[in-house]
Amino acid sequence: MGIAADRVVIVTGAGRGLGRAHALAFAAEGARVVVNDLGVGLDGLPGPDSPAALVVAEIRALGGEAVAHGGDIATAGGAASLVECALDAFGRLDTLVNNAGFLRDRMLVNLDEDDWDAVMRVHVKGHFLPLKHAAAHWRAESKAGREVAARVVNTSSGAGLLGSVGQGNYSAAKAGILGLTLVAAAEMGRYGVQVNAIAPAARTRMTEAAFADTMAAPLPGAFDAMAPENVSPLVVWLGSDASAGVTGRVFESEGGRITVMEGWRPGPTADRGSRWTPAEAGEAAAKLLSASEPPHPVYGAR
Repeated sequence: MGIAADRVVIVTGAGRGLGRAHALAFAAEGARVVVNDLGVGLDGLPGPDSPAALVVAEIRALGGEAVAHGGDIATAGGAASLVECALDAFGRLDTLVNNAGFLRDRMLVNLDEDDWDAVMRVHVKGHFLPLKHAAAHWRAESKAGREVAARVVNTSSGAGLLGSVGQGNYSAAKAGILGLTLVAAAEMGRYGVQVNAIAPAARTRMTEAAFADTMAAPLPGAFDAMAPENVSPLVVWLGSDASAGVTGRVFESEGGRITVMEGWRPGPTADRGSRWTPAEAGEAAAKLLSASEPPHPVYGAR
């Protein structure tokens, strides 16, 4: 019996990397898992075979229960079938982990509209649609008088928190996921649904090229700070009953470090009670900036 015993958990993009680690970690803690993966390359184009079945086989070999789902969760039909898959296989749904994503990195002047749309589609729409269909199910359960203790864990990034040079599309998408998380937490709390987000740092297909120098594999026997498995314990806790009362929060997770991110908060302010002239507004803004904390640098900025 583990922390997620008897919970039914969906993990999107669970064929590799962080998603695979999350699926295995949930199963190890007693959850029944729906492993979603479309089986595409880093650029979002179709790959030869989906790895979802391989992860399901791993879970079953360890004595767990899992089923594979190969639908496109960035479509309404694919997202609806994802929720239906959980209900058909296990009779319920308790936790949704939105993790699927890919990259199309370009500097802004070289960023094509198609590259912008593709990344927005998978990250933002691919979070929104599964969340929408899962939330509709949980709301119906709550209105029918059945107790709901549902959990959603969304996946943002340091790029969404601070920005990342060469990743304007990805940074905007991951920032959008943070906004979606806050709204969903506020809207769905009355139905027994908690919604949180993580900003993980780990060695995956998406990061190995960008961080090749800093994310090399550790020496034998040393702690692998960049292993995806380091992020999963926090995700499992957020997706379990044990996280009761935690919602609308964002956590950074890297190696052995967990940080609560506090987001945008009001800083120094000035109010004259009437309209400023441009010169007066500039003078006031300069004074406020001198009293404020400097922003963290954008990833990759010099």
